[in-house]
Amino acid sequence: MKLQGKVAVVTGGAKGIGAEIAKAFALEGATVIAADMGEMTYQAKNVFAYSLNVTDVAGCKAFFDEVIAKYGKIDVLVNNAGITRDAMTYKMTDEAWDLVLNVNLKGLFNLVRYVGPQMEAIGGGSIINISSVVGVFGNIGQANYSASKAGVIGLTMTWAKEFARKGVPVRVNAIAPGYVMTDILKTVPEDLLKKFADMTMLKRLGQPEEIAKVATFLASDDASYITGQTINVNGGMRL
Repeated sequence: MKLQGKVAVVTGGAKGIGAEIAKAFALEGATVIAADMGEMTYQAKNVFAYSLNVTDVAGCKAFFDEVIAKYGKIDVLVNNAGITRDAMTYKMTDEAWDLVLNVNLKGLFNLVRYVGPQMEAIGGGSIINISSVVGVFGNIGQANYSASKAGVIGLTMTWAKEFARKGVPVRVNAIAPGYVMTDILKTVPEDLLKKFADMTMLKRLGQPEEIAKVATFLASDDASYITGQTINVNGGMRL
């Protein structure tokens, strides 16, 4: 029960990686608020759904205020909400660019601007930002997504410095998953999935549960001396 007594918020927590993180946290004793625009695809003890659009500035403040009023604190924040709108740069619309950056990058800022100072005030906490392998290495046809996920890494290092500058142990880290078998990949043809798997040293795709285990470690006191880091969880995809 490594997260016993902790209150955790997981954005994009209705399905996929976010759902597995929420369930893993709850199994370790945390009270988890799974914030998402979509319907919950599962039920788990101590995981509570909340409808949230992370691009809604006022909505994020209202969400923060409600969580604090109900639970008293936020010990862990996982910024997992994210979308893709892929296209080659010369075909990409302003709408596709702006939407991906607003969700994947500004969405983090809209919550951390409140949660970070609150963690300073309560004496510590853990912020975990979900980046991507393409935020580290880039990818053809994903200029907007790659830029947003690279920005997540920059925010992670900045916030690790900002929120610990007064000597309070607020830790901020990022996870950069490779190809993970979520619902999106389940629609990809088998031959392409095999190609993705063959790009890794382990010759397989990742599972959402494997990302959740890393998040659980970073949220717990086991990672008490780790901050400002990006943990690549990609099966050795780019070695």
